[in-house]
Amino acid sequence: MTQQNEKIGLLAATSLIIGNMIGAGIFVLPASLGKFGSISILGWILTASGALILAKIFSNFSKILKGKSGGPYIYSKVVFGDFIGFLVAWGYWISCWVNNAAIAVAIVSALSFFIPELATNSIYATSTGLFFIWLFTYTSSRGFKSSGNIQIFTTIAKLIPLIFIIIAGLFVFDLNIFPKFNITEQSDFEILPIVCVMTLYAFLGIECASIPAENINNPEKNIPKATMIGTLVSTLIYIFGTIVLFGIIPTEVIINSPAPFAEAGEAIGGKYTGYFISAGAAISAIGALNGWILITSYMPMTMANDKLFPKIFNKKNKKGFPVFSLLIGSMLTSFVMTMNFTEGLVDRFEFLILLTTLSTLIPYLFVSASYILYHIEKKYLKIKIFKSTILGFLGLSYSLWAIFGSGIESIYYGCILLIIGIPFYFIIKKPS
Repeated sequence: MTQQNEKIGLLAATSLIIGNMIGAGIFVLPASLGKFGSISILGWILTASGALILAKIFSNFSKILKGKSGGPYIYSKVVFGDFIGFLVAWGYWISCWVNNAAIAVAIVSALSFFIPELATNSIYATSTGLFFIWLFTYTSSRGFKSSGNIQIFTTIAKLIPLIFIIIAGLFVFDLNIFPKFNITEQSDFEILPIVCVMTLYAFLGIECASIPAENINNPEKNIPKATMIGTLVSTLIYIFGTIVLFGIIPTEVIINSPAPFAEAGEAIGGKYTGYFISAGAAISAIGALNGWILITSYMPMTMANDKLFPKIFNKKNKKGFPVFSLLIGSMLTSFVMTMNFTEGLVDRFEFLILLTTLSTLIPYLFVSASYILYHIEKKYLKIKIFKSTILGFLGLSYSLWAIFGSGIESIYYGCILLIIGIPFYFIIKKPS
């Protein structure tokens, strides 16, 4: 008997975008950006501009291909063919389960505010991370709608403390402590690319609604809306949250703080407000893990449907969920989580982010190029080709700039991950 796909609406699809973009990073990232000065706000704006361009490309593509599942994979495959489609999906899939391990680390880091032993005991830390990985593996196996409902709840729960800081912070905002534009000894030209790359990770996830497209009601309308609304809401939270934080907490305090938003909460409303913000950081990471585990399951299933991945990834349970793809992804995430068993939380998180970023940027690059070529090949009206070429070129330029800005080490590891996939492609394509 054929399983019926469970479907979610606009609210859950938008929550998937916001929930996957806004993880625990926004709660701690200002501590890294503070040492550069308010130039980091310009970095947010420039990175957000690139993200909104890419979001528009994904939105338009979802309309063109009428809600087909696969997101960056299907958009690349339709123009460049099976090989490029496979490499894009392979790199993206790897980035997903590696990123899930990074998010699990972020959950442990956020919870260490309440349980200090998690920051010093690697066994407790790893066990806690594994618990959340397998908790959401179980809830995802219960069906797409179940995960969608969790995503709505955790997205609302994470937005409340952030919006609280932004609004309440305006009443205690002090322009005198707001940092100067560039407080480093380097030029603006040297610093700006650094802060842009640092903010880049926060925008990964704009494509999430397009991947499980067949599980979204009215995908031709809801995916574009969810993508643009989710990206815009996340952008506003990032920018205004950083601005208000810089006007509440002195720069020297922000730089040395493991939880600057929690300190801002304490400055606004005392110790318990700080606890409230810290709880929001934990919920934020927990919600992101739920969403990304969901997405991790769908990419290999879509490839398996096209006979570009082993058939087992297409096997579904009675809820219509790709359960083997889910289990394999979570096992790989668990392996990565325990791989750096002796590393501290910060070191472990930074290493995993390094492996994630480039593997996600390459799909963005190919999707932008596909968008240009698709319109040219279909011979649309000249004005439409011109507009699409401009949009695609902006997305392409941003992706290239972000790839090179991510650093040699990131490019090195990212290329190795892609090269590893090439033999698998030829094994799978080999006639039986």
